[in-house]
Amino acid sequence: MSHTVHPYSHRLAIIRDWKSRWFGVKSKYKELLRSDIIIRQFLEKRLHGFFVSSIEIERSEKVLRVIIETSRPGVIIGRSGDGAVKLKDDLVKILKKNNVYNPTGELKVDIKEIKSPESNASIVAQMVAEGLERRLPYRRVAKQTVEKVMANRDVLGVKVTISGRLGGATIARTETRKLGRIPLQTFRSDVDYARHEAKLPYGNIGLKVWIYRGDIFSKKP
Repeated sequence: MSHTVHPYSHRLAIIRDWKSRWFGVKSKYKELLRSDIIIRQFLEKRLHGFFVSSIEIERSEKVLRVIIETSRPGVIIGRSGDGAVKLKDDLVKILKKNNVYNPTGELKVDIKEIKSPESNASIVAQMVAEGLERRLPYRRVAKQTVEKVMANRDVLGVKVTISGRLGGATIARTETRKLGRIPLQTFRSDVDYARHEAKLPYGNIGLKVWIYRGDIFSKKP
């Protein structure tokens, strides 16, 4: 009754999959979980500002694969792939430093491009944060972002919430902009959700973005 549930976890195993997938890994659960957390923390810090949507990890007995989804793959890969090679080497160093790297295994880093960044909640949240950090008026940023997202034909609804010391005010408050509909309680509704923070001199501003992209029906008869 009236409990707020994370839109992603609410749809796990229905229309969503886990972001860490382990195959054939029978032991060392604690070490592997710690390794996943270290990888995510390192990449989130290293790739800040590169509009990274999600970081997925796949493990088998011999291969550790890190999949990075971003709207700016060329910036991460670099000229002739130098950036991707350096990122992989730094990832190996940080894992060895924390004693969680498996020397017999192989590390692969895959960088995928997101074709429609305006329909991705995480990238939209980073766009809003970028506008606020450039000291643009928060109402204008929220309004323009919502209209830009709704201009995408794949999107049926969007909601953006900005919370904190808006405009440098002493008392924190919340501003929300919404267009279309966001059916949060329907399991088959494809609702993308993301949280982000804009770091400003007078404090952090919290951002939440919901994007509804229609319903996903099973292909089975």
